Amino acid sequence: MECLCIRSFSDFRGMKVILVTGGSGLVGQAVQVEAATADPTQEKWIFVSSKDANLTDPVETRALFEKHRPTHVLHLAARVGGLFLQLKEPVEFYRANSAMNDNVLACAHEFHVEKVVSCLSTCIFPDKTTYPIDESMLHFGPPHPSNVGYAIAKRNLDILNQCYVREYGRCFTSVIPTNVYGPHDNFHLVDAHVIPALIHKCFLAKQAKSPFVVGGSGQPLRQFILSGDLAKLMVWTLRSYSDTSPLILAPEVEYSIAHVAKAIASAMDFQGELIFDTTQPDGQFKKTASNAKLRQLLPDFAFTPFEQGIHETVKWFLDNQATCRK
Repeated sequence: MECLCIRSFSDFRGMKVILVTGGSGLVGQAVQVEAATADPTQEKWIFVSSKDANLTDPVETRALFEKHRPTHVLHLAARVGGLFLQLKEPVEFYRANSAMNDNVLACAHEFHVEKVVSCLSTCIFPDKTTYPIDESMLHFGPPHPSNVGYAIAKRNLDILNQCYVREYGRCFTSVIPTNVYGPHDNFHLVDAHVIPALIHKCFLAKQAKSPFVVGGSGQPLRQFILSGDLAKLMVWTLRSYSDTSPLILAPEVEYSIAHVAKAIASAMDFQGELIFDTTQPDGQFKKTASNAKLRQLLPDFAFTPFEQGIHETVKWFLDNQATCRK
């Protein structure tokens, strides 16, 4: 069934009420910066976190929608974690994310939300595939077993979007960013993603005058996107993207984990020894994503240079390390 809803902000008459789930997290904080530049007579942005509602609970989720009556939703809320936590708790990752996604879309449908943009992840793509991966290859095989619980829950969100589009004509779509990093991240040594975990680890190594030990060989390749860049692109997607199929949000360049560790050490002014612990797993070697579709739509978008983004993130961590999530 064709999507019949209003896809562009310019076509929507009246005040836009945008509900942002996961509004206090890494991406949500960056979206708050973008939203601050919006015309308050045209757009009302509401940022909510787990303190406002447990989105795995359908009753609490419905009460949230009843309270705010959004016209648009940016769905960022998720249970997230690094490689080692996902290896340890795949069931919990699958169940929590599946429940959140189902509840949010069900309420968006019930309350006649004009448009929903949800955030997926490149880990949802097939493990055995050709590169670069593009949006059409999303369901061509199982994801890598290292993050299967999280990946399948996120992949199913795309399926659920398309079901609402076909059955009800809803404008429910999604974006697929590569590895996100930046200020306001979770810097936990075990539970966090690779960049914030390594920043915290390098900080502790510098304090203790001990080696900076990185798990794995350092060889796997990843594309990284700064949270501020992702926020700009997600707000553009909500306002202007006129398709219900997913959109990959990714810079072109891939970096090895070894390159990442060295960039962090440089930004931290760490002068000690850097060691790669090859007794620990590497995870998937690479998952190169194509941004050809994005470049057709936004050919001139300039991503923040990686080393600059690392310096900004390290500086934020050093300025906030006493109180940040870790």
